[in-house]
Amino acid sequence: MIINKKTQISITITVAFFLIDSSSATLSYNVKSFGAKSNGKSDCTKAFLSAWGAACAAAQPAEIHVPAGRYRLRNVVFSGKSCKNTAITISIDGTLVAPSNYSVIGNSGSWLKFERVTGVSIYGGTLDGRGAALWACKNSGHNCPKGATTLAFYNSNNISINALSSLNSQMFHILIYGCHNVNLMNVKISADGNSPNTDGIHIEQSSAVAILGSRIGTGDDCVSIGPGASDLLIENLFCGPGHGISIGSLGWNLQEAGVQNVTIKTATFRGTQNGLRIKTWARPSNGFVKDVYFQHIVIDNAKYPIIIDQNYCPDHNNCPSQDSGVKISNVRYEDVHGTSATQIAVKFDCSKTNPCSEITLDGVNLTFKDNPANATASCENAGGTANDVVEPTSCLNEER
Repeated sequence: MIINKKTQISITITVAFFLIDSSSATLSYNVKSFGAKSNGKSDCTKAFLSAWGAACAAAQPAEIHVPAGRYRLRNVVFSGKSCKNTAITISIDGTLVAPSNYSVIGNSGSWLKFERVTGVSIYGGTLDGRGAALWACKNSGHNCPKGATTLAFYNSNNISINALSSLNSQMFHILIYGCHNVNLMNVKISADGNSPNTDGIHIEQSSAVAILGSRIGTGDDCVSIGPGASDLLIENLFCGPGHGISIGSLGWNLQEAGVQNVTIKTATFRGTQNGLRIKTWARPSNGFVKDVYFQHIVIDNAKYPIIIDQNYCPDHNNCPSQDSGVKISNVRYEDVHGTSATQIAVKFDCSKTNPCSEITLDGVNLTFKDNPANATASCENAGGTANDVVEPTSCLNEER
């Protein structure tokens, strides 16, 4: 197996730790006690920050409780800079709602931002980003705000997100950046299939991240993996609609951290643009992708079920048109089966100067129009091996 089993074991132990730790909180702070109103109209930002300050000052594990109802928040930063507590649970029974006017938070970067925190757990509840009006603005071609990520964690450690729902984010739903030891469990993410840039979960410059038992449907990648991500586990995921799971895009910068040690297993993709994708820009870079393991994957009518695209240029405008410097190696596809919406079910378009190597197809079975003979594979500068029954027929340059 490509992925180090010790990594997966440590992730499982961490999940259990967070569940036990969050239930042992002895101090509870109700946001209503700090002035929050659950009518969906009153600005509750100050009340939530006051509850956060009280929990941070506590000398023992603490809970911030959000009762049933709707709580409107402007963009807010929960900072760990002066937070003494490393065991804070935010228990949400209600819904946090963004302002109805998308411009209020549209240029803030993040709506709910946690920065330099340790030991924070979020359990339950719904985050409603009210992004539909901004999507309409973007799709109309007007000059609109970029949009805010709904929930972002920056430079944080030992984070747990469990049974949280995120609806209609302006942009990314959940962002994990510069973090270590993060577990997302039973998360539900939903946005219209035509909503722009609404990635479900984006992971970048982070390690030891697990996404377990989650369901994601968006207008962009269900999960996107950026530079500097390592030791990732995604298991029991349902994706659709959306653009599938993407490693990348990578290689825009010459000096860029690589992606390594990624396991994606027991996942289903239904009606997605892609299934399993690695994408890099066609320009010089010292980045890399290595040790990636896809196992037990079901793909239902994806346009590109398996794709490596090292000439990525989504709008086909001013494309770099060079050779990608990102080196892709040791990628294994095991027990991947289902249907393709197009005839080319497997496509490896790799760099001419840095060909893909050690690609393994093992038990891949993809059909087009219910007939394996109709599905084809396309390879450029890709080497590896094919084992077991492989449909479509492998086009890899055989490596032994």
